[in-house]
Amino acid sequence: MARIPPSKRSDFDLFRPVPTRWNDNDLYGHMNNAIHYQLFDTAVNGWLIETGLLKFGDETAFIVAETGCRYHGDIMFPDMVHAGLRIERLGGSSVIWQIGLFRAEAEDAAADGRFVHVHVTSQGHKPIPMTPSQRAILDPLVT
Repeated sequence: MARIPPSKRSDFDLFRPVPTRWNDNDLYGHMNNAIHYQLFDTAVNGWLIETGLLKFGDETAFIVAETGCRYHGDIMFPDMVHAGLRIERLGGSSVIWQIGLFRAEAEDAAADGRFVHVHVTSQGHKPIPMTPSQRAILDPLVT
């Protein structure tokens, strides 16, 4: 089975800078694999907050239903990571994100992530359709 190649920087239109921290490095001198998921979460939720799609205490929220990561190269402190964001699929109550983590000005992603969000009620976490205004903010990121 052929290995899926890394995403290219040109595959993304939206980038969010995410700094690494000293404690992100592990015993092997590179970023621990669990930190990649924190970077995905920080990049996506930071953008949702900036666009007004995520507000603490709101009646609805986006929660993670699934994540995945393919590792292509090392990331380590003191790298500044550029997280490329795009939407693979925009459903009625779900969003499938694709995230590329890029070192400095590298053209190939050091890691590619998949992050599934479900739009739910804050009380009880029952799936609820996204509003037309929410969809209008998300739609430009659909590839």
